[in-house]
Amino acid sequence: MQMFYTVRAGDTLFQIAQRWGIPLDSLVTANNIVNPNAIFVGQQLSLPPGVDRYRVQAGDTLWRIAQFYGVPISEIATSNQIQPPYTIFPDQLLTIPRGVPYYFVQPGDTLFQIARRYNVITGGNVNYQLIMQANNLTSTTIIPGQRLVIPYAPPGEDGLLAYISNRSGSYDLWLYNPSNDTNRQVTFGLGESYSVPYWSPDSNRIAFIGKNGILYVVNMTNNTFVAIDQYSEPEGQHLNWAPDNRRLVYSNRNEIVIYDVVNHQVQRINHPNARDVQWLPSGQELLFTAPDATGTSQIYRIRTDGTGLQQVTQNTEGAMNFVRLSPDGRYVLYAGPGASISIIYAVELATGRVFQVPGGPLSKNYNPTWSPNSTSIAYSATSNAEQGYFSQIRTSGRQGENDRTWAISDCFVTPVTWSPDSRRIAYLSDCNEEGGANEIWMLNLDHPVPIQLVTDGNITALVWSHTTLPTETTTYTSTRYQVQLQYPAHWQKATDGRERYEGADGFFQVGAIAYDGPLGDVCQSDAYHQLRPYGSNPQIVSSQIQGQPACMILPSADQPPQMQNQAAVIVQYPTPVVINNNTYRFFILWADVGHINQITATLRFL
Repeated sequence: MQMFYTVRAGDTLFQIAQRWGIPLDSLVTANNIVNPNAIFVGQQLSLPPGVDRYRVQAGDTLWRIAQFYGVPISEIATSNQIQPPYTIFPDQLLTIPRGVPYYFVQPGDTLFQIARRYNVITGGNVNYQLIMQANNLTSTTIIPGQRLVIPYAPPGEDGLLAYISNRSGSYDLWLYNPSNDTNRQVTFGLGESYSVPYWSPDSNRIAFIGKNGILYVVNMTNNTFVAIDQYSEPEGQHLNWAPDNRRLVYSNRNEIVIYDVVNHQVQRINHPNARDVQWLPSGQELLFTAPDATGTSQIYRIRTDGTGLQQVTQNTEGAMNFVRLSPDGRYVLYAGPGASISIIYAVELATGRVFQVPGGPLSKNYNPTWSPNSTSIAYSATSNAEQGYFSQIRTSGRQGENDRTWAISDCFVTPVTWSPDSRRIAYLSDCNEEGGANEIWMLNLDHPVPIQLVTDGNITALVWSHTTLPTETTTYTSTRYQVQLQYPAHWQKATDGRERYEGADGFFQVGAIAYDGPLGDVCQSDAYHQLRPYGSNPQIVSSQIQGQPACMILPSADQPPQMQNQAAVIVQYPTPVVINNNTYRFFILWADVGHINQITATLRFL
């Protein structure tokens, strides 16, 4: 339930936000205040979670502390189990409630107005019925002075949140659906507190390391699971799915392991102490971290056949932790050098330039995570050591720009995860003394009000699905180009006559190339066209599609923005096709980097 603070004489929104360590725009948005300079005495404000602990100083009294925070002394006493005469001691850490858990109805109020003012909104619709349910109201009639609890409303967003919780008595994999506010248990007795779910790009599978270090893959379409490997030291291991949704890569026993979950074939690359192995967008190369000859952590890339090992970084500063590649393959971030001091860096792969994220006040920055559109980094920054440690939920641009705080968690550190549209962040809060969290929260960066989603059990990890579920695709068939493929069903055909389908999240377009030379020449010519549609230094990756020679063209970091992250796949036709009396030997598919592999995986020649 939401907590309400009553404005006192002399209060300003800035002072209230500063007192509780709340971002000012979060406080403004939580109450949908039009003019931040026009609050009035007696006004009730919904306060988002903030720094709600105070360390007692010499000379403090409970009355003085209550006066400073503007909350009833009885509320502080109750929260800390303090009995009259309210004796407190220097260095004692007190929990300070943000106000009271109810709202007093004012003259002229309606349930609809209250719900809209305090963001009780689901799927863009005012959900005043939720207030009625929370207060057991049988009609919409309310009267001034009536006390109402104001709940948080399920946001009605896309995708699913996978999380690990012991809410059923043992740690297991659960799913939360923000569209209808439901939780579903996926596994029974297979998880552990160290388990972390890893979604496949199409969100049809989840991999995780569970009880006894066993690596499981769950098929979300039919609720079946398979055990594929086992770890002797399962904590802190990283798993990563290939763009084709069927190959999983990870490190175990001094090897890089590529496991095909469809045909259950295994490929191994010997590389001692490799960690954080992940796929480059081409699906033909891997990125990982390992010590160099001096024992210093470095980032490397290698082909999936074990050849072409390249060192990416020239690190001299110690350990590189939590190495994560951006979805578009242009940047890789890491945190280092250790746990007590943890700075986040982003490396631009094309140039080797290193950018430092400014980070939080204590230089304890953890769990950096890329947004799906590769433009932002979300992370947890530990703060407020004097008050017993909190976490700032922060974001930064990929070169460290626009670093800011959005919300506060009362955990020392929390995982953070992005929604499929890169506009929302979910995180954990309500941590106990052992560090376990009991709540999942979410905020929308366009309307930054923290919303409580889940509150039950001990929650240790959460990850948002990559796409909306289920993944809805439709079939594109062209007798002209003699191909068939699958693409997102919500994309619409372009109105300019091109064979192009597009949506807000991507596009694809098809064509054919009439050229009598070899495939390599065609790929070079398209990649390095004089208009530079893929930037000045695109990457060409050779492959095969349906047994036919093919190449993939991936853009460089300086690709013009109007190209919309365009990549391409060129395939030699099994048999040349004739279009308008012209013969074409090569088929070309253009698509955004985020969808090129998924669409290519469905490509078939007629």
